[in-house]
Amino acid sequence: MIAVAASPVRLEASVDPRLSRWMWLVKWLLAIPHYIVLVFLWIAFTVVTVIAFFAILFTARYPRALFDFSVGVLRWNWRVGYYAHTALGTDRYPPFTLADVPDYPARFDVVYPERLSRGLVLVKWWLLAIPQYIVVAMFVGGDWGGDDWRGGGLLPFLSLVAVVILLFTARYPRHLFDFLIGLARWAARVTAYVTLLTDQYPPFRLDQGGQEPSPPSPAASPPADPLTKA
Repeated sequence: MIAVAASPVRLEASVDPRLSRWMWLVKWLLAIPHYIVLVFLWIAFTVVTVIAFFAILFTARYPRALFDFSVGVLRWNWRVGYYAHTALGTDRYPPFTLADVPDYPARFDVVYPERLSRGLVLVKWWLLAIPQYIVVAMFVGGDWGGDDWRGGGLLPFLSLVAVVILLFTARYPRHLFDFLIGLARWAARVTAYVTLLTDQYPPFRLDQGGQEPSPPSPAASPPADPLTKA
């Protein structure tokens, strides 16, 4: 079995046990107040990212307060996306907060890096990320940044398929949900990388399911030496 390294970017979600058959038809309308707020948050996010670029370049650190704000914007974006157009797996209205809400069915976080590479900050967001841009564009379409991860790619199409199945069967297809979250997780990892929140390059791997994959514990790994306990 291939060991799965833990990612500093964590995106998780769960489907409501009693999901409405029809509410997905109006969620985009109900989410308009969030879209308005997110416009301003993304403007601030862009400014903060530029400031962080120079901070990392000169100090090799992303200022913690700015980091928490940036993660909060991505977290807010993910909650709204999950509710209104990406997977549509919950009927619970997203909270108006940058903070983590542990009991909300869509969660996002990034582990704070104590140090970041001064050299990578110059190239990772454009040169190194080009292969990832190509892959993610197929997932979510050309417009995958900002407050809209919908675009015209695979993710919005499959989200529509999932809720149409829900409409007629009252059941959200589990395997399709796992696949959708895997696509969203890949896009989120790329977003965190190119916005300078982490130096860990996004793996070319589709980690499906609502929960982040956990690396095997040392106790579960085979010993490196037959005479030495792992």
